[in-house]
Amino acid sequence: MADPNNSERFFTTPLIIILITVFIDLIGFGMVIPILPFYAETSPFNATPFQIGLLFSIYSWMQFFFAPVLGRLSDRYGRRPILFVSLLGSAVGYFVIGFADTLFLVFLGRVIGGITGANISTAQAYIADVTSKENRAKGMGLFGATFGLGFILGPAIAGILSKYGVHVPFYFAAMLSLGNSIALYFVLPESITPGVHHDRKNRMLELFESLREREFGIINLVYFLLVTSFSIMTYAFVLFTAYRFGYSAEQNGYLFAYVGVVAIIGQGVLFGRLVKTLGEARLTIIGCFLMGSGFIVYPLLGPGTGGITWLLIVTAVFSIGNAFASPSLTSLGSKVSPEHKQGTSLGIMQSGASLARAIGPMIGGVLLNNAFNKVSDVTVTRTFWTASAIMFVAMLASIYAARVMRDHAAV
Repeated sequence: MADPNNSERFFTTPLIIILITVFIDLIGFGMVIPILPFYAETSPFNATPFQIGLLFSIYSWMQFFFAPVLGRLSDRYGRRPILFVSLLGSAVGYFVIGFADTLFLVFLGRVIGGITGANISTAQAYIADVTSKENRAKGMGLFGATFGLGFILGPAIAGILSKYGVHVPFYFAAMLSLGNSIALYFVLPESITPGVHHDRKNRMLELFESLREREFGIINLVYFLLVTSFSIMTYAFVLFTAYRFGYSAEQNGYLFAYVGVVAIIGQGVLFGRLVKTLGEARLTIIGCFLMGSGFIVYPLLGPGTGGITWLLIVTAVFSIGNAFASPSLTSLGSKVSPEHKQGTSLGIMQSGASLARAIGPMIGGVLLNNAFNKVSDVTVTRTFWTASAIMFVAMLASIYAARVMRDHAAV
């Protein structure tokens, strides 16, 4: 859809439509995170912390395995039908969870949502289709901003709606996805000529082969460790604040919105200024250190030890650390990759991130659960300190990566 004779034109109608689609989709996704633990642990489900970890994990496992499938189908049949079907599937997944009366149905809803929620790569491909090469980075930047804004509003809306019942946000997310799919069907034009098919290697094989490339392999390893640690926090944070501070679904929704706001400030304001003076390698090290330090402090916090003030401060430090490290690693991965392998390299990094998001909640589910299937001071400490240890290993690996790249540049 990008007009080669008008490559300077950026805000085309298809681009605006797909960004709105992603924004609405991410509002629904963001609504689930602070609500799901409360929903699953109530009657009639009575899920344990371990089972809640599996609920988070299974969604990401489905995304990991089905994102390439949806990508190939979108190459063959077009972006529009795949996006339409996937949004319908997300609506079905949310409805199944909302109407569930057994834990099995909650898991089924997460499986359906994970399979059909693997549409982000298709949306990114659509943006690549409708932007010129000169504007592609700008388009992906807007995609990231849209992603972030949806993730801010989602938890906040979930917090407000949870006052009317913990199941209400799932119905609202389902209606958003359903309305989004209908609007997309009637408004979004196709961006490619269907019928093209690209063969790709197995995602696990690509990940292991990437480790043979010294610079890129180390960067990919650091990114994998960072996302693993971050996904442990994403899963455990709600159960931690509910146990230690007595926070409800509503209060956790606002906390997650706060995390999103801080992340946008860190990535949109601070990162752009600091990367010019410090560089990506140093910012990665600083970011890993801030995240690891935040994980150490979290178990020490409570109503009588810092209260909400220090919880917000530590959470801000953690969010800024992630805002420094995550884009730095993506940029470094792009810089050390040949021009003809940019898409492949970044795709491999995202495959590793998808795998990390599946593994992290499983680790957290084991660590946060005790013999009585409850959260305790001991399980909180070991969960967050394990995540901290992972981050400090990532920091050491990023220091080594910086030295390797410096030595390579000196040759």
